[in-house]
Amino acid sequence: MSYRIAEMTWPQFAARKNKPVIVPIGSTEQHSQHLPLSTDAIIADRISLDLAKALDGMVMPTLSYGYKSKPLSGGGPLFPGTIDMNGTTVINQMHDILHELIDDGFTKIVVMNAHFENEAFIVEAIDLVTRETGGKATIVESNWWDPLPEEVNRQVFDGIEFPGWALEHAAVTETSLLLHYAPELVHMDRVVFTGNAEAKPYVRYPVRQGDVPDYGGLADPRGATAERGKLIADACVAEMTRICEREFGE
Repeated sequence: MSYRIAEMTWPQFAARKNKPVIVPIGSTEQHSQHLPLSTDAIIADRISLDLAKALDGMVMPTLSYGYKSKPLSGGGPLFPGTIDMNGTTVINQMHDILHELIDDGFTKIVVMNAHFENEAFIVEAIDLVTRETGGKATIVESNWWDPLPEEVNRQVFDGIEFPGWALEHAAVTETSLLLHYAPELVHMDRVVFTGNAEAKPYVRYPVRQGDVPDYGGLADPRGATAERGKLIADACVAEMTRICEREFGE
């Protein structure tokens, strides 16, 4: 049985409206020299698929474009291939998808985000839809990093430096997740690292060359392994399963 809505007929889809449905959202964004532009979208999609299997739910087609990368993190327009959406675009697209699902009778919805900058706009869409539909559906929004228990974080970074989440862009965690889910897209022989970028406590526009290293990375990815990626993915899915079972009353 497929868990992907894109592979179902509409009667198959309609027959499962009592099941949780998961909406993955990522981005199309530079991830240094060794990871694909689709990194966030792949992570969102594959964790959502694992979660659907755990919940006996379904996965919507992944939203592969996200809100603008912060100038001092992902680098945004400094890098060809990063395709940024305006905030209203992210809100409107998520709003319309959620509204359609609720109109189709779905009342258990999860939004799985894998691009930090998306979150406020996703939550705005959820709030608007909840108000408009009178709270018919329970909607849970999260990502792959917040649910991780601290003990898992320690295991992931056992023996290697944790640079802080502000610099974990195309570094150990995302590289490990891609080595776990899509190793054929990871090019460790192309890794460039010249030292951690500086995590700045502010945002400044306009974006300038040199705001992030010119190769796109922020911290050292060389400690990444598929085993660390599996540890992250399994822990995230386990925690999200518990969260959904609690929030959906199952």
